Amino acid sequence: MAIYFPTEDTYLNIARGLVKDTSHVHKFGAVPAMSVSTTGTVWDVNDTLYPWSTWSSADVVNIERNNVGDNGKDVTVIGLDANYNEVSETITIDGADTLGTTEFIRVFRAFVVDGSTNIGDIDIEYGAAGGTTVARITAGKGQTLMSIYTVPSGYTAYLMQGTMSCQDGADATGDMFIRYFGQTSFRVGHSFEVSGDGGQYSYNFSVPIPIPEKSDIDVRASVRSNNARVAAAFCIILVKTPIGS
Repeated sequence: MAIYFPTEDTYLNIARGLVKDTSHVHKFGAVPAMSVSTTGTVWDVNDTLYPWSTWSSADVVNIERNNVGDNGKDVTVIGLDANYNEVSETITIDGADTLGTTEFIRVFRAFVVDGSTNIGDIDIEYGAAGGTTVARITAGKGQTLMSIYTVPSGYTAYLMQGTMSCQDGADATGDMFIRYFGQTSFRVGHSFEVSGDGGQYSYNFSVPIPIPEKSDIDVRASVRSNNARVAAAFCIILVKTPIGS
């Protein structure tokens, strides 16, 4: 049996779409200000664990705009449909609340497509107006900052690298939680410490960690000193699972 070792050209060709049934996903997020002694997901909402339990079934999303100056802007929402296949919808903001038509079972990215960068926060809510916020485009950012992801149906995600940082003068514990499909609870898949004085934490997996289809990934932080902005990112390679495997 031949042993294959990837080269720098391999990763470049994956990015170029030249490797069959293989793609790269870069997930990155930041929480504006995590309170001391609080654990939360690294996403656009402070001091909050991501509301995974909201996704009891697939439903449409509502775009809630919080500044009238964002009227007319197009927002693309990306996630998975009821069958865990990747799906997206572009919704034009036409008022305080704009309901989409595509049903999602997960949302893990949203961004402003046309128009200037968003003036106010734009919340993506599950179901009708007033539903649980499942994504937020923070004012002035133009895109969500969400260190979460769900592996699409028919693919295996290979975790290649993870990183976290926090602002100067603070320190935190970081945990990458994984809920493997078919299980009801999350468990730690990787844990690390990070300090604003010590610099960025970064870890390259010598042997990539395989994460099966429909599994959820959630990077969380617990800040120990000084309210802090915390940022985290991870890189995965998606490989289509062979039929019958």
